[in-house]
Amino acid sequence: QVQLAESGGGSAQPGDALTLSCELSGRTDTINTMAWFRQAPGKEQEFVAAIRRMSGNAYYLDSVKDRVFISRDNTVNTVHLVMYSLMPDDTAIYYCAATRALISWTQKQGYGYWGQGTQVAVSS
Repeated sequence: QVQLAESGGGSAQPGDALTLSCELSGRTDTINTMAWFRQAPGKEQEFVAAIRRMSGNAYYLDSVKDRVFISRDNTVNTVHLVMYSLMPDDTAIYYCAATRALISWTQKQGYGYWGQGTQVAVSS
């Protein structure tokens, strides 16, 4: 099986930068795409960014693509999400997700493996 473990969440002030990490373990060779989703209080879970592990091709939510960068380090089976210029609207639980076969970058139903989530709170 596959396990995902997020880290790097916490409190930040508006304008700060924050890096989230997701470590993949288990049958890592079966995973071809990893993604980040987030769920803000009282809102639906939404796609943030995703990356293909082999090619490095990435896809972003339009509203954050100028402030977010996703990368992968396959030597340690880890994906990073760097968020710049944080805003209070970035406050959410951030979930790492993975799939063996990408059907849709943004649809959560396409990702079969999920981490427990890491909280990001942005406030002044």
